[in-house]
Amino acid sequence: MTHTVVTSPIGPLTLVATDGVLSGLYMDSQLYLPDITTFGAEEPDCLPEAREQLRAYFDGELTAFTLAVAPRGTPFQQRCWAQLQQIPYGETWTYRELAERIGRPTAARAVGMANGHNPISIVIPCHRLVGTNGSLTGYGGGVQRKQALLDLERGRRPRG
Repeated sequence: MTHTVVTSPIGPLTLVATDGVLSGLYMDSQLYLPDITTFGAEEPDCLPEAREQLRAYFDGELTAFTLAVAPRGTPFQQRCWAQLQQIPYGETWTYRELAERIGRPTAARAVGMANGHNPISIVIPCHRLVGTNGSLTGYGGGVQRKQALLDLERGRRPRG
């Protein structure tokens, strides 16, 4: 494993590579942040395509990531994270809607927990899940960052 830290309009992002594939994307002060000693050596040049796609995303030039990702999690988490990647850019789904789409209509809370443990924020767009009434309930990187990412996708620039 190796990692690098990149700057972004929402603060520093730590990108983690496992065998050259993006396996983690973490914000500072993120909930459920793994011990940083597990990220491997810092290698500023690792994951060049991820760095470029993130730059393009934050510049408003990229609406769909095409990166190979390798998130580690339970089979349930994997199903949730795969479905998150189906939420269109600039749109939101509710936790209940995602639960229904994975065939577990009563599992909205479990979906929320899986969402909170998403190891590849932004690329696996957990910020696109909202409460039933459209409220910005919880986000591992903080509700302000969630709002900034949604604003970016809706054509409003995030504030640094």
